[in-house]
Amino acid sequence: MSLRTSQQPAEDIRLPADIDWQMLDKSKFFILGAALFSGVSATLYPVVVLKTRQQVSQKNMSCMSVGTNILRHEGFSGMYRGFGTSLMGTIPARALYMSALEITKSYVGTTAVQVGFSEPAAAAVANAAAGLSAAMAAQLVWTPVDVISQRLMVQGGQGMSQISTNYRGGIDAFRTIMKTDGLQGLYRGFGMSILTYAPSNALWWASYCMTQRMVWTSLGYCRSREEQSKESLVPGSKTVVAVQGLSAAMAGGVSAIITTPLDTIKTRLQVLEGNGNCQPTIGQTVRTLLKEGGWMACYRGLGPRWATMSMSATTMITTYEFLKRLSTKPQEELSSKSY
Repeated sequence: MSLRTSQQPAEDIRLPADIDWQMLDKSKFFILGAALFSGVSATLYPVVVLKTRQQVSQKNMSCMSVGTNILRHEGFSGMYRGFGTSLMGTIPARALYMSALEITKSYVGTTAVQVGFSEPAAAAVANAAAGLSAAMAAQLVWTPVDVISQRLMVQGGQGMSQISTNYRGGIDAFRTIMKTDGLQGLYRGFGMSILTYAPSNALWWASYCMTQRMVWTSLGYCRSREEQSKESLVPGSKTVVAVQGLSAAMAGGVSAIITTPLDTIKTRLQVLEGNGNCQPTIGQTVRTLLKEGGWMACYRGLGPRWATMSMSATTMITTYEFLKRLSTKPQEELSSKSY
């Protein structure tokens, strides 16, 4: 049930109708989604490698220095260390993420309208709840993939002397971690991952919803009931994509600034090895960061993370909205089910 059909507010934005979970061809949605988001992941992966190297490094290195070192000593392939492992995990994680996102958004949005929330408030609440549940569901797959792929990203790198184990690939890393640390080793930093990504996703989706409304309003696409029939108020497809991309980038930047310290701590917990069988705790990790560079050490990798989240948000949301349009069931099928 679309929020736009649940309530007719006095003032709203005239946009194309929402495509909710019931309107999607699920097979097409997941197959096309796997292909599209694999391409997005491949494009943005080198920036993730730069961010991870910066966060793990004991020295304060600029993004440019890290990138130059990788290309000089490891070649271009160094920018894609661990990509195969990451891609294998991204596909099922994305499927979980998109399912939880759409189901929660549809259910919470409808419920919020029914209990008396205005359409804008209901949309913001639904988006925040959807982002929260999607992140928590996806982390069940993403955390082990993160642990393995991030260790592959940093091994052999300049200034990574604290990483003593060398893995022959993703499968070898999986076996080694299971042998030395058990299942718990694959879920190192799981709590911090939830604390990082769940609020970050809730914040991002709610910010995206509100930012998009603000952008549309600033462009003059607000209308009253008397103006509902005016075709001139309907934005074109290019305008819709541009506004979605801009709103996503703005929301991604805000989310990155707020959650980067949590992400730095999480990355170190997942990548760095402790002494003997003692794994570093959150407190020890924070103290080490403060000793290395004060509070600013917690913001190592902010540049790449901000760029990653902004670019990823822009490409993700435009790709995601495009995917939903491609996966919409034929109008005849939707009409027959409505009777």
